[in-house]
Amino acid sequence: MEHKSWVDSHWFERLLEIIPGTITWFTLIAPIVFSIFNPVVVAYFIIAFDLFWLVKSFRMSFYLIRGYIIMFRNQNIRWQERYKDLENIPKALAASDERLAKGHPEKSRRFVDSKWRGAYREEQRYNARLRELMGRESTIIPPSQLYNAIIMATYNESREILEPSVLALLEVDYPLDRLMLIIAYEERGGEETRKNAQDLIREYGPLFAYAAAIEHPDKVAGEVIGKGPNITYAGRKLQEYCVEHNIDAENVIVTTLDADNRVSPNYLPYLSFEYATNINRIRKSYQPVPMFYNNIWDVPAPMRVIATGSSFWMIMEAMRPQRLRNFSSHAQGLKALIETDFWSTTTIVEDGHQFWRSYFAFDGDHQVVPLFTPVYQDAVLAAGYLRTFKEQFIQLRRWAWGISDFPFIIRNSITNKRIKLSDKLVQIGRFGEGHFSWATAPLLLTFVASLPLYLNRSFSNQVLAHELPIIASRILTISVSAMVITAMISLISLPPRPPRYKRTRFIGMVLQWVLLPITAIVFSAIPAIVAQSILLSGKSLNWKVTEKAIKK
Repeated sequence: MEHKSWVDSHWFERLLEIIPGTITWFTLIAPIVFSIFNPVVVAYFIIAFDLFWLVKSFRMSFYLIRGYIIMFRNQNIRWQERYKDLENIPKALAASDERLAKGHPEKSRRFVDSKWRGAYREEQRYNARLRELMGRESTIIPPSQLYNAIIMATYNESREILEPSVLALLEVDYPLDRLMLIIAYEERGGEETRKNAQDLIREYGPLFAYAAAIEHPDKVAGEVIGKGPNITYAGRKLQEYCVEHNIDAENVIVTTLDADNRVSPNYLPYLSFEYATNINRIRKSYQPVPMFYNNIWDVPAPMRVIATGSSFWMIMEAMRPQRLRNFSSHAQGLKALIETDFWSTTTIVEDGHQFWRSYFAFDGDHQVVPLFTPVYQDAVLAAGYLRTFKEQFIQLRRWAWGISDFPFIIRNSITNKRIKLSDKLVQIGRFGEGHFSWATAPLLLTFVASLPLYLNRSFSNQVLAHELPIIASRILTISVSAMVITAMISLISLPPRPPRYKRTRFIGMVLQWVLLPITAIVFSAIPAIVAQSILLSGKSLNWKVTEKAIKK
C-alpha cells in the first residue's frame, strides 16, 4: 500500500509531466550552448545525426513502398468471399486447391502475364492460410454469428459531412443485417446536431440490423470534453442492447469513426475475417490506414503535404506492427471494451490512450493488428487560408498531446509486475522516441549545422566550421530521394480529380513537396513542442473539434 501511495502522489505525477518537455528543451538548447563553448562536439553530433536520418529515410521509404503495394493488393482481394469461406473451410480449401491446379504455371501460358502471376501468388498465400485454419475450426467465429457495430461520433458537424459517411457504410461489401450503426452526438452540440443525427437514423436506420442516435449528456461529473466520453456512453448503450437481445459480446466488433470518416468497401469483411480467425481476438485492436483524401484536391498546398504525409506515416507504421498504436478510426471487440470499461473519459486523446489502457489491463498481452485498407478522412479545411492554418496547427497539437500518456504509462509500468520489465522498457522507449523525434528532429536537421559557424568566432576560422554545413547539406540532399518516392506515390494514390479543377493542378501536387521542410517545422515540430511545454507547465490542453468546411 505504501508503494502504491507514492506512485499515485501528486509530486510524482508532476515529475513525470515535467520529464518529456525538459528533455526536449534541453536537446534544443544544448546545441546552442555547445556551439559557443565546444563546437566540435556539435559538429560531430550533427554529422552522425544526419547520417542516422539518411538511413532512416531510406528505410521508411522502403516501408512506404511495401506498405502501399500490400494495400493495393488487399484492395483487389474479394474479402467478402473469403469471409463467407469461414462457414465451410474444407470446401473453401478444396476450391482453392482446384484453382491452383488449373492455374499452375506449368499448365498455363498465362504465367507470362505479371498480373496473373500476382493473382497466383495471392491464391497460394490464401491456400496456406486456409490450411492453417483447418486445424482450429472450433476457434473461428462463423459469419452467421458475427456482428459489426459502428459508433460514429459527432459534435457539431453538418449533415453534408455526416451523410456521406453513413452512405459509405451502405456501400460496403458486407451484409447490412449484420451491421449496427450508432450515431453518437453531443447534447452541447445543440438542436441542429440532434436533428441531423436523428434524421439520418430515421432515413437510413431501417437498412441496418440496429441503428440509433444516442445523445451524450453535457457536463457529466469527472468527464473531460472530448470524443472519449461520447463514444463510451454510446458503447455502454450498445452493450445494453446486446444483453437484451442475447448477443454474445465476443461476437461483436466495434469500430469508432469520426463524422467525416468513410470506410472503403472491403473494410468490414477484411476486419471481420481477421477478427473471426484470430485465436487471441479479445487481446487485439484493429487499425485500418487513415487516408486524409476526402477533400485533398480542395485544401491549400501546405495542408496537402501534411495530409499526405500523415496518411503515408500510418502506412509505414502498419509495416512495423510492434510500434502500431490506435489512431483515429480503429476497431476492438465489444468484450475487450467491456473489460477495459470502454474508452477513457478523462483524456482528449482517447485513441492512442486506449492502446495503453488495454496493454496494462491485459498484462501486456495486447497488440494492434494492421489492416491494409483505407478509411478516408477529411484534410483540414476551414473558411479562409489563415483559419485553415490555425485549425491545422490546433489539430496537430491535439495529436501531439498524446505525450500526456507518459505519466499513465510510467505509473502503470511500476505497479503492474505481471508484465516483463524488458517488454515495458521497450514500449516506453518506443513511445518516448516517437514524441522526442516529433518535436526535435526537424529543427535539429535544419539549423544545428550552421550554429558553430555563427556562434563561435574562433571556430569559424577552422575548416570544419565551413565544411560542416556543406557536409550536412549533401547528406540531406541524398535523403531528398526519399521525398521523391513519397511524391510519386502521392500522385498515383490520389482520388480522381474533380471536374472543377484543370489538369494543371497536378503541377501543384508535385511542386507542393518543396514545402515539406517548412511544414515539418511549423506544423509538426512546433505543435509537439507546444504540447510538451503545456504538460511541462502542469496545465491541460482543452479539446476542440477540427473545423470542417465543404468546397462545392
